[in-house]
Parts: sequence; structure tokens; C-alpha cells
Amino acid sequence: MNIVEVKNFKMRFGDKTVISDLSFEVKKGEIFGLLGSNGSGKTTTVRALLGFYAPTAGELLINGKKYDPENSKMVVGYLPEERGLYRKENVIDTMTYFGELKGVKNPHEWSMKYLERVGLADKFNEKVEKLSGGQQQKIQLGITIMGNPKLLILDEPTKGFDPMNRRLLMEIIEELHEKGAAIIMITHYMDEVEKLCDRALLLKDGVARAYGEILEIKKQFGGKSLDQIFVDIYGGEDE
Repeated sequence: MNIVEVKNFKMRFGDKTVISDLSFEVKKGEIFGLLGSNGSGKTTTVRALLGFYAPTAGELLINGKKYDPENSKMVVGYLPEERGLYRKENVIDTMTYFGELKGVKNPHEWSMKYLERVGLADKFNEKVEKLSGGQQQKIQLGITIMGNPKLLILDEPTKGFDPMNRRLLMEIIEELHEKGAAIIMITHYMDEVEKLCDRALLLKDGVARAYGEILEIKKQFGGKSLDQIFVDIYGGEDE
């Protein structure tokens, strides 16, 4: 069963074609890597899937339907690369507010347990703007995973983290997967993809250049690592 289906998706902005006839699916309960250099079409695809953009052509479905955020509060959790928090509010009030919007039971209690888990319990009453970028990122991840959504879309979730915090975040993602969530990971860290992902799609200029199970992709490219496959596809281009 698929939780995401993208069928013959095309996207143009003016005269520029960003996505060219893209089709793929994400299965329920899997971790799926959405890969590619900056400008490859990853974020455009996610934004069209979530209804921020109207596709030029094709269908983008979640649970067999066009996504309606008003009626799907608990289905999808989205962590965008551009973080957005109420910087003048304190941490616990911010998290509790978003938890209430999502209909989470006892959002204050949930938030405090999460803050303890990620080493920020002592920051619960700090204003968000006083936190470091990495600490704010942990807060936003907590808001994203509230309510155990069935689909998580995480755009560069460990960007800028040190190895210890990257490991912590990977543990949290694995735990959510064990609870049955499907996870779309957008990342430049190929080691994360090899460790966590069941399948992946690698985009270049809006075209799928590799797609399928991780082992199958590696087999198609002569057993090379995903890092090397990425370099081969992009020909050493700067990101």
C-alpha cells in the first residue's frame, strides 16, 4: 500500500520546466530518500504534494487523495528546510500552542518529555530567539512529530548538527519508523540514506536519474556507494 503517489508530475514556472514527467510512490511505513543537488526539484515536489503549488500536470496524492491540510492535521508532519518559529515566545508555550492546533492530548506534558529527551528541558522557559540554531531545529522537529503523523517529510533534518546530535536525531527518526510512520528524508548525507532508507529517488534537473531499493540502485551503478553515484550523476558539479 502506498501513502504517497506522484503520477506524471510536471511543473513549470513561466518558461522554465522544473519537473519533467515525474512518477514515484512512497509505501506506507517505509523510509524514503528524496535526493538531489540544490535546484534539482526536491522542494518543488514536496510543496506541490502538500498543496503549496498547483502542478502544471499530473497527480500528487497522499492516502489516495489530493492533500487537504484543513482535514489532515494528524496525517502529515512537515519539517521544511527554512525553519519557522515564533521567536519572541518561550519554548514551552510555542510547542504547546502547536500541539493544541494539532489536537494533541496533553501537549504541555508531551513537549516537556520531548525537551528532556533532546537535552533542552532546562530551556523550556527561554525565548526561542535565545536558542542556538541547532536548538531551534530540535524544537521544530518536536513540533513536526507531535501527534504521531502517518507521514513525515523531513527536509535536511540534521543540517548543521554535530555528530552526537545527528545520532540522537537518527534515533528519534528510527523510533518513529518503528511506530509505523512513513518518512521522506531530504538530505545531502548519503550515509544517512544508506543507514536508514528502504528506497530512494535521485533527481537531477527535475528528472529521476535513479529510483528504487537502495541495494538495487547500487547494483545498477556497479556496486558503488551512494556518495559515488551522486558524484557520477552530477559530474562533480558544485551544489
